[in-house]
Amino acid sequence: MQLLRLLPSALFGAALLCAVVFLKTVLRARRSVKPVVAFFHPYTNDGGGGERVLWCAARAVQEMAPALDIVVYTGDSATPESLAARALDRFGVRLVKAPLVVKLDKRKWVESKTYPRFTIIGQSLGSMVLAWEALSKVTPLIFLDTSGYAFTYVFARAAGSLVVCYTHYPTISTDMLNRVRDRTALYNNDIRISRSFLLSMAKVWYYRALAQLYGLAGRCAHLAMVNSSWTRAHINAIWRIPNRTVLVYPPCDTLTLQALPLERLPQKQYIISVAQFRPEKAHDLQLEAFALALEQLSLQNMEARLKLVGSCRNQEDENRVDSLKQRCQDLGLEQNVDFCLNVHYSELVKLLGGAIAGLHTMTDEHFGIVVVEYMAAGAVPIAHNSAGPKLDIVVNEGGHRTGFLASSVSEFADAMCHVVTLPANERMEIAQAARVRAALFSESEFDSAFKKAMNPLIEQAFRFACNAESR
Repeated sequence: MQLLRLLPSALFGAALLCAVVFLKTVLRARRSVKPVVAFFHPYTNDGGGGERVLWCAARAVQEMAPALDIVVYTGDSATPESLAARALDRFGVRLVKAPLVVKLDKRKWVESKTYPRFTIIGQSLGSMVLAWEALSKVTPLIFLDTSGYAFTYVFARAAGSLVVCYTHYPTISTDMLNRVRDRTALYNNDIRISRSFLLSMAKVWYYRALAQLYGLAGRCAHLAMVNSSWTRAHINAIWRIPNRTVLVYPPCDTLTLQALPLERLPQKQYIISVAQFRPEKAHDLQLEAFALALEQLSLQNMEARLKLVGSCRNQEDENRVDSLKQRCQDLGLEQNVDFCLNVHYSELVKLLGGAIAGLHTMTDEHFGIVVVEYMAAGAVPIAHNSAGPKLDIVVNEGGHRTGFLASSVSEFADAMCHVVTLPANERMEIAQAARVRAALFSESEFDSAFKKAMNPLIEQAFRFACNAESR
C-alpha cells in the first residue's frame, strides 16, 4: 500500500528529472542568460494584492539594481507604458522606469476553465508550458514568480536563472488535506465529494501525491518569500527549505489611508467589502450575514448599507456579479447593497474613508491585505477567524481590540450589528488601535524586508553579469 502511494510521485519525479536534464541541455544551448530580472505574473490585470506586490517588488529591484532591466511576463495585451500607468493609477506605485514586456500567448494552459477536473495538477503542469514559452523568449538572471506557479521553478532553474518567489498562498496545504479527509464541503471541495467516503479518500490520495510534487518543485527556489505566518508554516512543511524561506509581509498602502480621518458622518455610515469577485471570497456569505444583520438592526429602528467593491477580470467574474445581484433581490437587499466595480485607486480610498467597518469572509485567507487597508483607513475590520487575519493582523495592539473575527453567518451578522450600534467614541478607540497595528504592514516595511532578502541574490547576479562582460 505504501509503495502504491509513492508510485505516482516516483514516476512523475523521474519524468521531472529527465525534463530538467533535457531543458538544461537545450535551453543553455539555445539561449544565453540576459542581464534582466523577470517577473512571472501572467495576469497583470487582476487588481488584487498580488498585483500590488508585483509593482512594489519591481520598484524595489529598480532601486536596488538600476543597471538591470525589469521584464514582466504577462498574458495580457500590455505595453511598458500601460503597465507603468496601471501601477500608478491602481496602486499608487510609481516605477523608476517602465518595465519591458514579454507577451505570453499560451496563458490558456493555466486557466481553470481548461481543466474542469483535476484543476490543480492541470494548472500546475500548464504553468510549465507557460514557463517554457517565457524562458524561450527571455532567459533572465533572476526569475521572480509573484503568482504562485511553483512548477515553473523547475524550468527556470534548469535554464540557469536564479529562482525567487513571493508565495501568497500554497497550492497545497495541510489544511486542504485535513478538510478533504474530514469531508468538509467548501469552494475547493465539492459537496458531492465531501459526502462520499470513497471519493474523499481518492482526493486525499491525490492531494498527498500532489503535495510531494509541489515540494519537489518548491525546493528549486533559491529564495522563497512568504506573506504570512500561516503561509510560512505550510511552505516549511511541504517545501522543507526553512533556511531559504523568509517572511516578508505584503505591501499595504497604509500611508495614504492613515491620513484619512477616523471620524465618520453618522448619516452616511456604511459597511464596505473589498474583494475580487471570486468564489473563495464568499460574497454569498456576506449577503446572507448582512440580511440577518438588517433584521436585527430593524428591531432597534436602525439601518445599514453594504458596498461591495471589487474588480472583474473576465466574463466569469461578471457572471458572478450578476448572480450576486440576483441574490440581493432574493434576500430583499437591493435597496441596501451597492456594487462598485473596477474603481480607480482614488475612488477606493474615498470609499474606505467613509466606511465604519470592513467585511472579509474568505476562509484561510493567506494574509489579507484588504483587512490591513480597512484598519489603516479607520474602518473596523470584521474578518474570518482563520489564517492571516487571525494569526498576524486582527490581534490586540497594546492590550486594545483591533477588530472582530467570525466564522459563521450568525457570527458575522452579530459583529456587523455590534459595530453599527457602537457609540462613536468606542468605535474610534478600536479604529485607533487598528491603525497602529496596520503600520506594521506598510509599503516601506515591505520595501525594507524585500530588499534585505533580495540583496545576496542581486549581488550574485551582478557578479555573473560582470563575469559575462569580461568574457
